[in-house]
Amino acid sequence: MASSPADLPIRHFTARDGTRLAWRETGQGRPLVLIHGYFSNAFVNWIRYGHAATIAAAGFRVIMPDLRAHGDSDKPHDPAAYKPDVLADDGFDLVGHLGLTDYDLAGYSLGGRTAVRMLARGAKPRRAVLCGMGLDGILDTQGRGGYFRHVLTHLGSFPRGSSEWMTEAFLKTTGGDPEALLLILNTFADTNREALAAIDLPVLVVTGAEDDDNGSGAVLADAIPGARYVEVPGNHMSAVTKPDLGRAIADFLAA
Repeated sequence: MASSPADLPIRHFTARDGTRLAWRETGQGRPLVLIHGYFSNAFVNWIRYGHAATIAAAGFRVIMPDLRAHGDSDKPHDPAAYKPDVLADDGFDLVGHLGLTDYDLAGYSLGGRTAVRMLARGAKPRRAVLCGMGLDGILDTQGRGGYFRHVLTHLGSFPRGSSEWMTEAFLKTTGGDPEALLLILNTFADTNREALAAIDLPVLVVTGAEDDDNGSGAVLADAIPGARYVEVPGNHMSAVTKPDLGRAIADFLAA
């Protein structure tokens, strides 16, 4: 296993539409595809705060893509590169590129929603973990999408300390490309209750105790047959910085 983030090489594959996408991985064992959130990237979401190392230490090969328009993946400015559900397409393309047939799937926030879209479209991991996501953010993606559209089209105008100001500050820390990230909003696809009720595999939903950005995680777990819900400390932003998140994922997958 890599001993530090600097030891994780950036690897690339080409999605079906020709977009060049990056991923990193650490650990050995059962594969876990672990998808980061909006404005973030694999390093910030999973490596910086030790989650990838925690999960790898539990016996997993942790595969962490950078979504298109994020991190070290391509950030095209052509709207044609952002058709609805393209992030799920990219997830399927990574699974195919790596030849994964028996794997687990997890994600945080937009990564959790992307995992749900993959499940709704026929992905067959053994288990799934949906983090930082509630039922509202699955059923009506444009609700949260409208917030981010407002931020990205009014950069530099928000009062210091406001939610929008903090969101913009996070964008700056990750070096995000506002034009490409605005186009990502066009990819959002809703998932209905019937599709959630048809998910037939062990699922864990994890959210911060103060995180209601995408609605209730507990209610999302209730909508998926047999799903479990675990609460960890923090809000939507701070829960990622706490070791409880990585431990919750590792404990569920290792059980």
